[in-house]
Amino acid sequence: MSDAGFFLDVRDISGNYTIRPFFRSLVTLQGVQKDLNRNCTASLDYPYKCFFPQHALPYIRSPYFILNSAYDVYQFHHIFVPPSADPDGHWNHCKSNPAACTANQIAILQGFRSEMLMALRLFGGSSNGGMFINSCFAHCQSELQDTWFASNSPRLHDKTIAEVVGDWYFERKVAKEIDCPYPCDHTCQNLIPSSQAYE
Repeated sequence: MSDAGFFLDVRDISGNYTIRPFFRSLVTLQGVQKDLNRNCTASLDYPYKCFFPQHALPYIRSPYFILNSAYDVYQFHHIFVPPSADPDGHWNHCKSNPAACTANQIAILQGFRSEMLMALRLFGGSSNGGMFINSCFAHCQSELQDTWFASNSPRLHDKTIAEVVGDWYFERKVAKEIDCPYPCDHTCQNLIPSSQAYE
């Protein structure tokens, strides 16, 4: 199970692929290119891209569960709207409080959500994969009881994350839940760490 690990290979709001140099350096530093799926690396112009889940996912054959927010806070703050793409801080209020986002910013965030759903489209048809993609502003939702399996945990179709993971793990039923776009989900606990909040 991957919790908040579905890092997208997307352009930031300024049109740059801010995260690519980081992933390329990470693959080089750790010397993992030789361990990346050979079918994946042969299919891409730059083999390091297979470190991105959206490029590696079509080649995964083992059972796999993806738990992610369509508005992952870490990706939102560091990949999609990194400080380098917003030097004047026009996104600062939106980053610290999604309710403070302008209509234009929400439209741009919906584009980010669409990119994630597009990257997951092939996985949606897999017989051994499961997913819980909600519209909460969070990063990592399995580590806290409050988001995993509490009475006020985020829910999709009236099921907590733990229940959907259980349905997948124990093969009780197809476990592929995708939330409606923000701000429709009223079960969300928007978990924006104070170190990532902006004044």
